[in-house]
Amino acid sequence: MQSESQRSVRLRFAPSPTGYPHLGNIRTALFNWLFARRHDGIFILRIEDTDVARKVEGAVDIILDSLRWLGLDWDEGPYFQSQRLSIYRETAQRLIDEDHAYSCYCSPERLGAMRQEQMKRKQPPKYDRRCRDLTQQQGTELKAAGVTPVIRFKTPLEGETTFHDLIYGRVTFRHDTLDDFVLLKSDGYPTYHLANIVDDHFMDISHVLRAEEWLSSTPRHVLLYQALDWQAPQFAHLPMILGPDRAKLSKRHGATNINEYQKEGYLPDAMVNFLALLGWSLDDRTELLSREELIKHFSLERVGKTAAIFNKEKLEWMNGVYLRRLGLTEFVHRAMPFLDKSLPESVRRPLDEGYVSQVLSLIQERAKTLAEVPQLADFFFLDELLYDARLLSKGKLDAKSGIKAIMAASQKLEQAATWDAITLEGILRALATELKLPAGELFGVLRVAITGRTAAPPLFQTMAVLGKEKCLKRLEMALQLLEADLN
Repeated sequence: MQSESQRSVRLRFAPSPTGYPHLGNIRTALFNWLFARRHDGIFILRIEDTDVARKVEGAVDIILDSLRWLGLDWDEGPYFQSQRLSIYRETAQRLIDEDHAYSCYCSPERLGAMRQEQMKRKQPPKYDRRCRDLTQQQGTELKAAGVTPVIRFKTPLEGETTFHDLIYGRVTFRHDTLDDFVLLKSDGYPTYHLANIVDDHFMDISHVLRAEEWLSSTPRHVLLYQALDWQAPQFAHLPMILGPDRAKLSKRHGATNINEYQKEGYLPDAMVNFLALLGWSLDDRTELLSREELIKHFSLERVGKTAAIFNKEKLEWMNGVYLRRLGLTEFVHRAMPFLDKSLPESVRRPLDEGYVSQVLSLIQERAKTLAEVPQLADFFFLDELLYDARLLSKGKLDAKSGIKAIMAASQKLEQAATWDAITLEGILRALATELKLPAGELFGVLRVAITGRTAAPPLFQTMAVLGKEKCLKRLEMALQLLEADLN
């Protein structure tokens, strides 16, 4: 058997298709992937699909698509545990033969009543080992009566198990705190404990990086490795992810299934960067790291023991940075599906890519996600704007002054021979002086008239993209709104 120092680095991500992958799942996948890539190792994908009752239709596809979207490529797999049942059954039988396991015939009803009684006595609920010392004859009689047993591990009654965790250090559990856990269910399917150990052994996994919640299961796994005389991998349990209020992460914190972030228009590189910093850091100041930099610097020594805090605002900020780093052509390419899906049906399709490119050159600095782009840009595509007429006289200009200013602007702009941002700014700044108005007041009312908003991309660039005809039409509409408001 190879020594630990001689083992090649082999890690696995082993999700269960009992739900769609959430942030914690994918953070675990990422850390395994980074560790494998950092050490020129192998990253294996294994689908732990033995919990038939809880399997969610379509979950496997979502898991695979999420990993592909994030660029977490796997070197082997996907392996499916449901296709490896004979291996688990053979191993369970071996444990029985070598007196490390036994058949348990207790009914679910008895086990439920037992747990209720233990809870009444404020005892930790665990199996009372009633079937541990059944004679062969008793077992034969129960089988003849049609009772299908589960197989349980014979946990040592005394002593303790100690293992080294690469994050938490030396960890010890007393055996009297552990129960005789189930290895093989009555339907012939293995539990997580058995299938996990068997697969990690036969797939020669060198390191197991998994969520902190599995730390208390590790002594069971170590005992199984010892009973089977197999070399255990090295363990590292990753810190929990909590919301800003330090409560368990949930949808109210903005946390959703990972595929929802894709739908919301987050970039995969931004998500990878953000997830890497949930429990790991390069130092106390570096927040933006490329995939290559993460691989170069990733180490378990810099994974913290304390819970990581999920911050949706930080994710949005980071994604905005990554969006601004895109070339305009790439930004347009990525944003086009979101525009096509979310712009009103009245907007003519197919969208003109040249026009979209002009629009998005003004939007890119403001977008935090691709899903925001249609909302930021829709006024560029609409024939008519809907907004409250009071926005046109929200500043120091009342309705009458607003009418005068818009009429004057319309006249000046109608005469413009050239329609570009520099020319438009010159015309309108001169008009503000002529009307004895602060430039900001005039530009504010024109911004609302042109865009229907008080906050929008730079006014003159916006007007240049919209074009003369559309701008003059919108100014005319604003006049009508103000006049109607006066009446």
